Amino acid sequence: MKKKHHHKKKPGFIKKWSAKLHLWFGLGIGFLIFIISITGALYVFKDEVENITRKDVIYHHEQNIEQKQVLPIRVMEKAVAEQVKEKYPIHWVNIPIDKKMSYMFFWYEHNTDAWNYFDEFPIYKQAYVNPYTGKVLRVYDEKNGFFNIVKMIHWSYLLKQDWGTYVVGIPVIIFIIMLISGIILWWPKNKAARKQRFAFKWKNIKSWKRKNYDLHNVLGFYASIFALIFSITGLFYAFFVVQAMIYVIFSGGQTKYPDFSHIKTKAPIELRTEGTLDKIINTVQTKYPESYGFAIDLGHPHMDDHEHPNFEVYVKHLSYSYHKSSSLIFDENSGELLHTHDPKDKNFGEKVVSANYDIHVGAILGLPTKIIAFIVSIICASLPVTGFMIWWGRKKKKPIKTA
Repeated sequence: MKKKHHHKKKPGFIKKWSAKLHLWFGLGIGFLIFIISITGALYVFKDEVENITRKDVIYHHEQNIEQKQVLPIRVMEKAVAEQVKEKYPIHWVNIPIDKKMSYMFFWYEHNTDAWNYFDEFPIYKQAYVNPYTGKVLRVYDEKNGFFNIVKMIHWSYLLKQDWGTYVVGIPVIIFIIMLISGIILWWPKNKAARKQRFAFKWKNIKSWKRKNYDLHNVLGFYASIFALIFSITGLFYAFFVVQAMIYVIFSGGQTKYPDFSHIKTKAPIELRTEGTLDKIINTVQTKYPESYGFAIDLGHPHMDDHEHPNFEVYVKHLSYSYHKSSSLIFDENSGELLHTHDPKDKNFGEKVVSANYDIHVGAILGLPTKIIAFIVSIICASLPVTGFMIWWGRKKKKPIKTA
């Protein structure tokens, strides 16, 4: 009797081209995706690390603060400038609601003519300051700090932001196509195949090639949904069209983002005094006693200065996340509160746009989602490696000897 020969069913058109795209794109951008993913993983726990390493200066440790007054902000600013002696003016100050915490003063200049990160930002420094004495507790060079360099590699490969974000964004678009094609290739044909796709079956497997193949497929599948979310929220910063699409979709079809530029300072400049900013600060502190903190622009000219339509103060309500925030508009001369935009006033599209950064870095629900973001980023970094090894193993496959 003749033996029956079982011919392996050829893959369909979709799977065939998914495999080709997956391979070509993977070989083309694999290294770039590795860099984006590994820097993303490194950046996830930035706040947690800095809260530990900077604990001694995040809190000023001033005694008997109940009987003491915080210095006027302009007095504090002059004291800080005299101690640090930078040629650039202080840009803004972060003011915490917790009276035990230090104020944070920032020097930040943006040179739009530069082509790389180090020239684009001549200075980016942060000083922790005791608000009761004006004493500078410590100054950090954020520009050359580990986490900021990691962030800017992730953001623009240390190129100028205006086009560096596109250099990062285009591989991310290709990565999204790879994730989709990977899911198509992974999708099991039947029940028997399905059992092997969801878990590692290594009990009797000794081949490293098989184990590597399973690592690529199983980990890739479990990470794919989160990887898609992190990729799309990353594209938000590279392409305006993505921002617009997210807002339109989640706002229920609204195409115009709320604009408050018509609310402007009307009081005469003669009303502006050394105490105007203190009046604004007191208003914010009184209005949001349960918030985490807020930022005040000190109003000096800077390298990339553009005309601000009004004086806006951003209030951060949570310590670990930016998505719950309020924006207030003040008369820059009189210090009068002109407009308030709280979370309850925002439509769902605004809330999603506000939450984009927190979703992208995994901070949206605090530590649990940060752990997910870290694990997914590590898996995404591993996919180009395991994928390359699959390709290399097949390329080096020894031909079967025939008698």
